[in-house]
Amino acid sequence: MREFSVPATDVVGADDTLVDAVYAAASDHPDAVAFRRRGVDGAWSEVTAGEFAAQVTAVARGLVAAGVGPGDRVALLSRTRYEWTLLDYAILASGAVTVPIYETSSAEQVSWILSNSGAVAIVVENEGHAALVAQVRDDLADLRLVWQIEPAAASPGTPGAIEQITALGTDTPDDEVHARRHAVKADDLATLIYTSGTTGRPKGCELTHRNLLSEISATTAVLGQLMTRGGSTLLFLPLAHVFGKVIQCGSLANGVVIGHTPDTSTLLPDLQEFRPTFLLAVPRVFEKVYNGARQKAHDGGKGKIFDAATDVAIAWSRAQDTGGPSFVLKAKHALFDKLVYGKLREAVGGRVVAAVSGSAPLGERLGHYFRGIGLPILEGYGLTETTAGITVNAIGAQRVGSVGRPVPGHSVRIADDGEIMLRGDIVFSRYWKNPDATAEAVTDGWFHSGDIGELDDAGYLSITGRKKEILVTAGGKNVAPAVLEDRLRAHPLVGQCMVVGDGQPFIGALVTIDPEALPTWRERNGKTATGDPSSAADLVDDPELRGEIAAAVEDANQAVSRAERIRKFRILPHDFTEAGGEMTPTMKVKRNVVAKMYSDDIAKIYDGSKQHA
Repeated sequence: MREFSVPATDVVGADDTLVDAVYAAASDHPDAVAFRRRGVDGAWSEVTAGEFAAQVTAVARGLVAAGVGPGDRVALLSRTRYEWTLLDYAILASGAVTVPIYETSSAEQVSWILSNSGAVAIVVENEGHAALVAQVRDDLADLRLVWQIEPAAASPGTPGAIEQITALGTDTPDDEVHARRHAVKADDLATLIYTSGTTGRPKGCELTHRNLLSEISATTAVLGQLMTRGGSTLLFLPLAHVFGKVIQCGSLANGVVIGHTPDTSTLLPDLQEFRPTFLLAVPRVFEKVYNGARQKAHDGGKGKIFDAATDVAIAWSRAQDTGGPSFVLKAKHALFDKLVYGKLREAVGGRVVAAVSGSAPLGERLGHYFRGIGLPILEGYGLTETTAGITVNAIGAQRVGSVGRPVPGHSVRIADDGEIMLRGDIVFSRYWKNPDATAEAVTDGWFHSGDIGELDDAGYLSITGRKKEILVTAGGKNVAPAVLEDRLRAHPLVGQCMVVGDGQPFIGALVTIDPEALPTWRERNGKTATGDPSSAADLVDDPELRGEIAAAVEDANQAVSRAERIRKFRILPHDFTEAGGEMTPTMKVKRNVVAKMYSDDIAKIYDGSKQHA
């Protein structure tokens, strides 16, 4: 058993709450820009700290007038947008509790979260969301109020949720809101966030104001160069996820200007307009940035230059940890900085100091690559139950391939079986109405993460796999799928993959083709599509495509022992998607769902099928 702790640098007071930051900013820096908000015309406008506090108070007054009481749960079902943040703080200011719901949730998921939480109200984004709620409303005894942010298409002039709620509170005094918010204490519930449900029904994690304030304080102590007045960030991850929520709250508390964009298909143009100083994203975003840039370079006849620049960036980054780069490497790095790296930095706005990544491993090669081009990605580790990150790398103390050291005031322990256990003020106290699950997850203040990892002598944590995902082959070999999967996904053509082989004689893999990369590959290789050019349905047995994937598999195999290597694979006709049920909203593969949906393909890996690496 190993354990590493970092002393606390700050203490949350008994009366402190998340909403304090809204009114402190309005008092101390009323004219400072707190948000930049995109209008219907596409132009960005500014919202000052004073204006935001006034809007929060106005919406909170409306919630009070509508009958939302202290401790009541109010759900938010929307994409990432300014109104989400405004409503979140208004709910808290009214003394109530925010219950986020992913905007891609099914009717069954919406019904479960609303019924289990006992939500008395919900704010949805659009007609589609409203229809979902209407579909299940008869089963929701507690739900009294439904508002819609965007006016219905048939009534374009109808006021939206913000205007409607604000109008309700015209006769409610500001003092009522302030009395409500001051009655809330640090250990009171702030938000009820439901796990994404990779296995089983989502569980509601009770996160208090203390949990969230402790997280903000601890991560700010590590990421102070990013979380600083004058900085800016563009939020595009779901705010229903604890990662996005914490960055939202931490940015507001530290005077970082916040923007929102819900559509990742326009992310690069949005970044170039907004020009943030730091980013937060999941690894798949960075994988796509790299793969897209590489593909563009190869299609434009500059592939050799790009690949050489990649090798230099990785070598330069590795040298930072081994005494520094040589004179020759420095010279090459300076040359490629002008030819390649600078253009890549400009593609994300030109001002990004660093990015913060979580939710899944990035992979050491890409970690070194991005640090090498001047866009360090600081990997962290955490779960909904730990209010987001409990370990994180720092700019001046980054160990690529690890997820960093514990944040101040927190401890990490590696149990005898390799499981990561976590303790500190950011660790939740219980699951909502689920004492059995709570008792199973928390023992003597230590949260059992379910992840497997290693701690080095300096306290850096490395994740080696998920306890429930460890595969044990028929020969008794334990295999952590993440190592192989991370390496495979780094290939430009690979969309997603899932390593299989539990109880089998060898390791296999299901591989999907990236629908964004496939049309260009078809054109380059003369493969005319019989239908949708982004679908691989007509190419699963194509020799050229199989050859490329086989090469990617062979590269991934270099990271593991011979017994752990992928010996056979299947190319699937379609990519894994959230809509298809194979992915969670945070881009994690639902392994049990994929195993069931593609059971025939898995069986063919082990029945002598001709598809093999």
